Amino acid sequence: MSRLFLVICVAAAVLVGGHASAQQPSTTRVRGTIESFDGNVLDVKARDGASVKIKLTSDARVTGLSRMKLEDVRQGSYIGVAGMPEADGSQKAISVVIFPEVARGLGDGFRPYDLQPNSTMTNAAVSEMVEANDGKTLTVKYKDGEKKIILTSQTQYSTFGPGSRDDLKPGVKVIVSATKADNGSLESKALIYGRDGVQPM
Repeated sequence: MSRLFLVICVAAAVLVGGHASAQQPSTTRVRGTIESFDGNVLDVKARDGASVKIKLTSDARVTGLSRMKLEDVRQGSYIGVAGMPEADGSQKAISVVIFPEVARGLGDGFRPYDLQPNSTMTNAAVSEMVEANDGKTLTVKYKDGEKKIILTSQTQYSTFGPGSRDDLKPGVKVIVSATKADNGSLESKALIYGRDGVQPM
C-alpha cells in the first residue's frame, strides 16, 4: 500500500469520522488554529475560542491540504463535498476536495457533517457538469444515489498530500482527530492542515 494511499485513508477518516465500538475510546474532531507546537503537543485555539492541548503520537500521520481550482474538477473526478442543503434537495458546496485516483471510492456516500449546523458531506464521482450563472452545477453519483452540487464563487477547492510536522506553525488551520484518555487528556494519530491559507473543512 503506497504512502499516498495511506495518507488519503487517514484524511478520509479524519473528515468522515465514524462510530467507535464499545472497546474503542470515542473520537472527536477538533477544528481550529495552531497557537503553538513543541514537536509533541499541539496547542490549538478551537473554533469556539477554547484552547485545546493535543498530544501527537510518535506515529501520527500528518496530511497537507493544498489549494486547487474549479478547473481541476472534471467529469469523472472523485470528490468530497462539504455542503449545505438547498430547498430543492441540492447541496451548495462550501468546499470541494479532489481525491487522487488511488483514493477513488473512499468514504463513498452522503451523510451529515459537523462543519456547521445542518451541513453535509458527499463523497462521489462527478457524472455531469453544467455551466451556471455564478459557477457550475455538478451531478455526482455514489453507490446509493446521486446529488446535485451547486458550485459558487465562494467554494474552496483543494486536494490531499503527505504533510510534515515542520509545517505545523502558529496560524495554520487544522482538523485533528483525537481520542480522550481516562484522565481527560487528548491524543491524536491523525490530523489535516491547510497549506498557503487553505481552510480544512
